[in-house]
Amino acid sequence: MSLTEAADSRDESRELAKLLATLAPDDFARRTAFKGWSVDDVLVHLHFWNLAVDLSLRDTQAFQAQLGATLAALKTGGLRAHENASVAERGPELAARWIELVEDIAVHWRDVDPKLRLPWVGPSMSARSAMTARQMETWAHGFEIFDLIGAERKESDRIRNIVVLGVNTFGWSHQVHDLPVPAVMPELSLTAPSGALWNFGDANAGRIVGKAVDFAAVVTQTRALADTGLVVEGEVAKTWMANAQCFAGAPETPPAPGHRRRR
Repeated sequence: MSLTEAADSRDESRELAKLLATLAPDDFARRTAFKGWSVDDVLVHLHFWNLAVDLSLRDTQAFQAQLGATLAALKTGGLRAHENASVAERGPELAARWIELVEDIAVHWRDVDPKLRLPWVGPSMSARSAMTARQMETWAHGFEIFDLIGAERKESDRIRNIVVLGVNTFGWSHQVHDLPVPAVMPELSLTAPSGALWNFGDANAGRIVGKAVDFAAVVTQTRALADTGLVVEGEVAKTWMANAQCFAGAPETPPAPGHRRRR
């Protein structure tokens, strides 16, 4: 059994790498619309966690040894400084090192058992979940770079992995915002980049209709719901989309309408 999500994460990264290859060295210091992060900040973040997830597979003991410093940084609010101190390169050199590791991961994760449990910052993760998380992070943070440059990303049906992550975190999106978790998830009727129709949930609990890319953008908080073409019907569906968060950590507020958009 092959871990297809490793290839999906690599292909997502390749799309971003194509854009990065067009940038001048000074462009890596430009600030995006995501918390004022620069392009360098984005790449440091992606590379740091790619290194971490790869270490969790290659050398569990070494990963556990490094975990203490990461947890301490998380508790004190110094995670960004910890990431920056852990990655020396910047600019085109960082971009080259980042994609080199991505390609390496895709090769040696290819034949990993998708159900293999790996240690992580919180609970352990399956190898499949680990690679899906890397694809999601790359896609979501890549969004702010594409927006900054004013480029449009070529989407593919591998975005289904992020859609499924959004579906699987229906309960979490409520819990992290101290909201009761509805017994039933609303129906999703999403159109894939290929034109295929993806359906999840139960229409009796409400309905969300539109592009899979728009749904992924909302659950990753890269777009305000109002800036997408999603049609949301029913209170359960509306509450979910107002608080959707497919990533771990503290509760985050979605971007305000009009704030995250292509320049």
